[in-house]
Amino acid sequence: MSLVEAALKKMQAARATPNGKPAPRNGPPRPPEVQPIAEVVLRSSHGHIDGAANQEKMVRIDMSALRLARLAPPESQQRELADQYRHIKRPLIGAATGRGANKLPNGQLIMMASAMPGEGKTFTSINLALSMAMEKDVSVLLVDADVAKPHISRLFGLEREPGLLNVLRDEASNIESVILPTNVPNLSILPAGDHSDTATELLASQRMEQAFAYLASSHPNRVVLIDSPPLLLTSEARALAHWVGQIVIVVRAEYTPHQAVLDAISHLGENRSISLVLNQSKVTTSSYYGYGPPSGGSSA
Repeated sequence: MSLVEAALKKMQAARATPNGKPAPRNGPPRPPEVQPIAEVVLRSSHGHIDGAANQEKMVRIDMSALRLARLAPPESQQRELADQYRHIKRPLIGAATGRGANKLPNGQLIMMASAMPGEGKTFTSINLALSMAMEKDVSVLLVDADVAKPHISRLFGLEREPGLLNVLRDEASNIESVILPTNVPNLSILPAGDHSDTATELLASQRMEQAFAYLASSHPNRVVLIDSPPLLLTSEARALAHWVGQIVIVVRAEYTPHQAVLDAISHLGENRSISLVLNQSKVTTSSYYGYGPPSGGSSA
């Protein structure tokens, strides 16, 4: 039995309560349509934000609207979820920075993935970014690379802002110029940018490799979280996976078929650092499972 199959069996066992029934989920599912939970404003007197070249605009995030949209936990569950995300982020930050763990090549580039839509990937990306931004010596860049359905850009009111695809099309542009700081300390956002019919080719291009290499090296303390399309539905996700050092696959409890997760992992190739996050399930054990290359061990 492979390490991934063993982890999936472990997650299935952890989801059951002592009476054998599935454990309840963490809150109700997110509605299919939500209003923007942020707006782009002029910087005015907010001051300089380290690591953000775009000093004219900023994204003002409304945390109350984030909760109303069910993209953040209600205050009654805030502490519990914060503890869970601390457990999830610690090994990821360690592999990105080398603090308390072996630093992975391109470990600062972390792709947030799922097998299929509806797994809670965007919810996980946003909350993991907010949790990482609380670190004292880490800055976080949240990248919307789900270019077919740019949920991050829509939620934060950034649909009309230039972003990743604009930079990939125009080799004279500077990727830092389309990164927008936010009112959350240590957090910035890179929108998806204008739609392109050749998005897969752009994401697989040498220009993409150069852009990611710059993001990984220009700010040593910056962690880049990349919200990607579902692995089993698009070719864009597989193109993105080629450039990153860590991959997090979000698995929705009582929803994602076992085989779908295995199929998604099979698209990523061998010798990859892959982690699984179990979403929307209340369990008494950890909901995070980390893996090194197939020849390595596992941790939970």
